[in-house]
Amino acid sequence: MDDPSPDTTAAGERIKLNVGGKLFETTVSTLRSGGADSLLSALSNRPPEEPVFIDRDPEIFSILLSLLRSNRLPSTAKRFSNQELIDEALYFGIDSQLRSALAPSRLNGIDASLFTTVSPSADGVVSDFNAVESDGSLWVAHGGQISVYDWNLSHTATVRTHLDFITSVRRIRPEVAAVGSLNGSGLHFYNMANGRRVHSTDWVDPSDVRIYKARVHAIADSEDSVFASYDCQHGENCILMIDKSTMRISSEIGRMPGNSSKNMVPTKLTYVSDMGILVGSSVTSGAFGYSGYIRLWDVRTRNVVWETNEPGSGRSSRFGDSFADMGVDLDELLLFKICSKSGDLAVADMRKLSVDPWVYLKEKNPSMSNVGGINGGNFVMHCYRKQVFIGREGELEVWSSVEGNDNEGIVSEEMYRRNYVDKVTDSERGVIKKIEGGWDRLFVTREDVEGIEVWQSSYNSGVVAVL
Repeated sequence: MDDPSPDTTAAGERIKLNVGGKLFETTVSTLRSGGADSLLSALSNRPPEEPVFIDRDPEIFSILLSLLRSNRLPSTAKRFSNQELIDEALYFGIDSQLRSALAPSRLNGIDASLFTTVSPSADGVVSDFNAVESDGSLWVAHGGQISVYDWNLSHTATVRTHLDFITSVRRIRPEVAAVGSLNGSGLHFYNMANGRRVHSTDWVDPSDVRIYKARVHAIADSEDSVFASYDCQHGENCILMIDKSTMRISSEIGRMPGNSSKNMVPTKLTYVSDMGILVGSSVTSGAFGYSGYIRLWDVRTRNVVWETNEPGSGRSSRFGDSFADMGVDLDELLLFKICSKSGDLAVADMRKLSVDPWVYLKEKNPSMSNVGGINGGNFVMHCYRKQVFIGREGELEVWSSVEGNDNEGIVSEEMYRRNYVDKVTDSERGVIKKIEGGWDRLFVTREDVEGIEVWQSSYNSGVVAVL
């Protein structure tokens, strides 16, 4: 049977549109480049004799039409905020094209700069946050509230929880956040669409009355599970593995007494999907310096497959220079640690772990040769996009892999090069508390400073966002 309304409009045929009283003339192929489901593609099938009237802003439409023609935003886009452009693009059904045009360049720590600061309207000092890798959206804990910011860093929701002060937050589903507090017990799941608490998970053991009101210290997740580290007042601790679909506990991992630095509750968790491994670490500091551990569990067997305790195991010449923080490069399957006294950065291949697998990187950048340890000061580390970002007190630096390395694929002391990310004025804003990457952005918080700093490389389009 013949289609009763066949598409007979030629791709190169001209078509006129009347947008907000202003006449535009373009080609059918340009309108169809917005995608088959877009409003503009549907309008391209109408008879070309009479211009179609669309009651929208003609100036913004001119910008969107230019985007369809060239896949780039014109300089006139600077006159409008990202949100104004997005609202119009959503109406015409070409928001995916606009999102691509507004996307920042691939994150390169060497040329990244402070782009903007995201500040919650209430309780502006951020206690924790989670950046979503796929789109750079933010899930922010501030006081007893959770706020969500979309890929454009526009505020989309805020939910006040039953907790007075949230210390851990993680997005585990498109609309669900998992939160915990050191001031209260349990892991709690909130639906950000309706503001309701949908479930809570407590660590209990009927055979041990000491397991009571356990607090959550860290949260990680995989495709189908949530991992949360709990501890009780007397120190007993473990990691619970929770099924995302049923919200029920599926297993208990790594139960420890918590009576020494070697078995304290993990305060940092990372799931390595390529290996089915959960990485946990804990660091404490005192009058005699830093001590702690890095431990790897196989989540299927719940067994420890590798661990290091510092000071202690396999340290030889590095004894006394325990790590202050660690990170996992999920792309290259590498472990990194930063030494508390020397400030040196060490790397180990997760596929070749041994008693002492660490290779200590050599400084190749002459301008950084005098930058070393800060004698027990604050270190923060995060691995993202094959780069290692480190906060030393208020300074932000990046270690990037050296191009043309003859030992590619082999861990060596000359495989990374160090550079500053920030300027002197940036480092004076305060001690760096947390670093996390999402999309092609880097997010940074500082001690007792309101908001989250957003660092990124320059926009492909050159448009400066007004948030």
